Amino acid sequence: MTHDRAAGLAECARALAHGEVSARELVERALTRIEATQHSLNAFRVVRAEAALAEADAADRELAAGVRRPLLGVPVAVKDDMDVAGEPTAFGCRGVFPPEAEDGEAVRRLRAAGAIVIGKTNTCELGQWPFTEGPAFGATRNPWHAEHTPGGSSGGSAAAVAAGLVPAALGSDGAGSVRIPASWTHLIGIKPQRGRISTWPRAESFQGITVNGTLARTVADAALLLDAASGNHDGDLHRPPALRVSDAAGREPGRLRIALSLKPPFTALPARLDPVVRARVVALAERLAALGHTVEEAEPRYGQIGLTFIPRATAGIAERVRDLPHPHLLDRRTLGAARLGRLLGGAPLRMARRAEATLHRRIGALFDTYDVLLAPTTAAPPPRIGSMADLSGLGTDRAMIAACPYAWPWNILGWPGVNVPAGFVDGGLPVGAQLLGPAHSEPLLVSLAAQLEADQRWHEHWPPHGAPADSPAV
Repeated sequence: MTHDRAAGLAECARALAHGEVSARELVERALTRIEATQHSLNAFRVVRAEAALAEADAADRELAAGVRRPLLGVPVAVKDDMDVAGEPTAFGCRGVFPPEAEDGEAVRRLRAAGAIVIGKTNTCELGQWPFTEGPAFGATRNPWHAEHTPGGSSGGSAAAVAAGLVPAALGSDGAGSVRIPASWTHLIGIKPQRGRISTWPRAESFQGITVNGTLARTVADAALLLDAASGNHDGDLHRPPALRVSDAAGREPGRLRIALSLKPPFTALPARLDPVVRARVVALAERLAALGHTVEEAEPRYGQIGLTFIPRATAGIAERVRDLPHPHLLDRRTLGAARLGRLLGGAPLRMARRAEATLHRRIGALFDTYDVLLAPTTAAPPPRIGSMADLSGLGTDRAMIAACPYAWPWNILGWPGVNVPAGFVDGGLPVGAQLLGPAHSEPLLVSLAAQLEADQRWHEHWPPHGAPADSPAV
């Protein structure tokens, strides 16, 4: 097993079970990698060094006693919007936050599978933007190009996995916040069905648009982490039927009908697909056709779906701001979004939520003809660090929609999506494509992604050694 980069999740679990490595060794190596890159990559808000080592020793005792659990002794990371007992949950915000008394349900389930949470990764303030920067922690950088963002809002998790600090990590996705950083760091990012991974202690997150998901270098690892974290708390509002997704990573998908959608969904502000990104997504579509699938250009009937997103997103921000201990320290854009959310939190929010059933029928009609939808994950390669930092609220919205107009409709629908790497543009910047399906289609999407992975071998590509150290994280 390599020391300077984490082995995969499944490989770590296998090596631990066979006594080829100890949990303490894996955790010590991960801590060394994190410490060596924190000043440059800046992936972590909290590192649980002492606690993780103690948990590794406990895992080693279990392993020696013959205990076997899916991830027993494997170090992983979680985004800093998830509660870990004894640690603060700052969610990208400035200020001092109290330690949480209990694990959130997703973290509890990871621990039950034997995983060791080595730390909490950086995210932008309340997860609102497709970059991971802010006065609370500085800038998290892209392992492939240090001058560029890894994306957001799960940018810390993506950077940590892409750089090989940990084998896999949890993120959350409210408008593409798993899929966007996965695309910009050359990873698999699974946004599962709403409720597949619990958001407890919140019965739902951001009015149901935000779900927890997984980031890993391979499809099998992303699916393994998904299965380990999946399941519900009694208080969850959304409780989909149980699925075992990791089995699908070893299955052929069969011949599928795939719709290629290149047109950005409805947005109130202009968005255009960058020709270099278009070329990479079209090339992926051509590979799918060569693998025996039928691929045709077809567009979902999105209509004015964006009108239902804004009330849900901003009302969710208003709820989070209300619960924060230091609202006076928040970004002016956050406070503006919260004001709008309070205005839209009555009848407009109720109308937006009622519209979901209609959208399911209208957009879901595509799946009467096709099995899977293939679309760009973003319209552009990853922007430079700081390019959106000082914009106004409207300026940020314009820049965000121009770069990332494709991911958010599936958050309204609550359906699964998987980012897969689509290659590199502009001198080595990663871009991705998303495989999108109807309700509960994670196994199908994972099976297709695994077939593509076997063909493309994207997991064999690593960021240039030492890339994060090119610039300090400021």
